Amino acid sequence: MILYGMRPSPYVRKALFFAAEKGIEVEVKGAGFGRGGDAFAAASPFGKMPALVDGDFGISDSSAIIHYWEALRPEPNMIPTDPKARARTIWFEEFADTILFETGRKMFFNRIVAPKFMKIEGDMAAADAAERDELPQSLAYLENVIPDSGFLVEDRMTLADVAVASPLINLAYCSTAMEAYPRICQWIGDIKKRPTIAAVLEDERPMIEGMAERPEAVI
Repeated sequence: MILYGMRPSPYVRKALFFAAEKGIEVEVKGAGFGRGGDAFAAASPFGKMPALVDGDFGISDSSAIIHYWEALRPEPNMIPTDPKARARTIWFEEFADTILFETGRKMFFNRIVAPKFMKIEGDMAAADAAERDELPQSLAYLENVIPDSGFLVEDRMTLADVAVASPLINLAYCSTAMEAYPRICQWIGDIKKRPTIAAVLEDERPMIEGMAERPEAVI
């Protein structure tokens, strides 16, 4: 299987975390911003990453890819079957993909991607406003809902954890805001220590060291 995208993308990272936890081997090929070639274009007609090519099958969108993998390899289960636990897992993925990501995008894109990758001026006022006006609500919510078990759903590693952890890692590359939330810091620290997750982050390190304001936040 080939996963097309850029490792620092929260959506690409989420898929890689999920694959690592499931024991699914994937080859990562760079894509996005005009890269990826015909195979990427066929799997992702709107140029969104990540995109997956598995033989003659291609699909884009991290959630679609993850649900494909879950059906392809049901064990270990990462999307709970209990109705309430499944609903909570889907909620946390939605929270991460929309609310948390949208705030993080304004910060990460304008502080890192635009000036350091695209070589254009980022909108620092927009990044600062997102950190000041939007981020605290999301972090306060998360601080209050992390269970004592250290896992968001069913007291075990699920899609909920990998989905929420991924955009938080991007935030840590360009902001110290999370340091005011000890429960989040403990939770994300424990997630990043898992061998499967640490291996994905180590593969990401070379790219981040040349881009991030805080490359030490990788591990």
